[in-house]
Amino acid sequence: MIISWNTTNQCNMLCKHCYRDAGAKVEEELSTEEGKDLLREIAKAGFKIMIFSGGEPFMRQDIFELAAYAKDLGLRPVFGTNGTFITKDVAKKLKHLGVMGIGISLDSLDPDKHDSLRCYKGAWQGAIEGMKNCKDAGLPFQIHTTVMDWNQQELEALTDKAVQLGAVAHHIFFLVPTGRASTIEKGSLRAQEYEEVLQRIMKKQQETSIELKPTCAPQFMRIAKEMGMDLRFQRGCLAGTSYCIIGPKGRVQPCAYLDMEIGNIRETPFSEIWKNNEVFKTLRRMDYSGGCGSCRYKKSCGGCRARAAYYHDGDYMAEEPWCLYHGREGVEAVWTS
Repeated sequence: MIISWNTTNQCNMLCKHCYRDAGAKVEEELSTEEGKDLLREIAKAGFKIMIFSGGEPFMRQDIFELAAYAKDLGLRPVFGTNGTFITKDVAKKLKHLGVMGIGISLDSLDPDKHDSLRCYKGAWQGAIEGMKNCKDAGLPFQIHTTVMDWNQQELEALTDKAVQLGAVAHHIFFLVPTGRASTIEKGSLRAQEYEEVLQRIMKKQQETSIELKPTCAPQFMRIAKEMGMDLRFQRGCLAGTSYCIIGPKGRVQPCAYLDMEIGNIRETPFSEIWKNNEVFKTLRRMDYSGGCGSCRYKKSCGGCRARAAYYHDGDYMAEEPWCLYHGREGVEAVWTS
């Protein structure tokens, strides 16, 4: 099981697609001691992989202390970052603390395009330097790319760049219009494009030595099966079943992109929320409506619950909108608007 904690809302960038609407630090973010309490609860709930993210997690002063504490609890600490704070010394320190991996964002091979999305001059170069510092320190890293209409043709080349830089994986995130990303919703891919891009990613997986993982596009599980591929992943959408996220102030959500507070760790211990919350129980029953409910791949795919909620007035159990299959044998249900 895997969990994310947005340790702070503070960030040195103002990315156009940020689900957290990060930038400035918010008041009453969890303290160091509250963070340690949370980590104990996360371990108690049975989670294994602990993602420290933000905002930009390396802008939090106690982040190394928290990562070390997570490691002591038996969790596998990893980070999601823009990479600009990973100096040689920081990479060495993270390796010494037992951090297991770093995810660094890279959205284009063109520095100007990457910097434009991130609203930060020098973001591309900073990310590349952070990756090189990780490699030099022996700290495993992977590249994270958010795919949209303007960079979809770069994906294979970005995978090649990841291999060249020494990354262990390339994870490709499909835009979900939440947070600031709602302002660029028109740039997200639609059903036909999703299908084609996922087919390309799975084909590239057959040709490359590193792991490729689509995120927020759970249809990749169906496509991989149709292509005769045996992936290590058991399910596409993990929201509420083996994943959730906690915000800077203790707000619990089923996933980063499903913007609904279902509890707060300042009011209820996290392990109790994870075990007893009704939204989590609903997600685990998988009683989806529409095509997702009748689809023979619903247990391995699940449809993107966040995208379902966005396009169906908050109904997170509705049909995934950007899917060609929809469980209808011989029928393509294509949304075009």
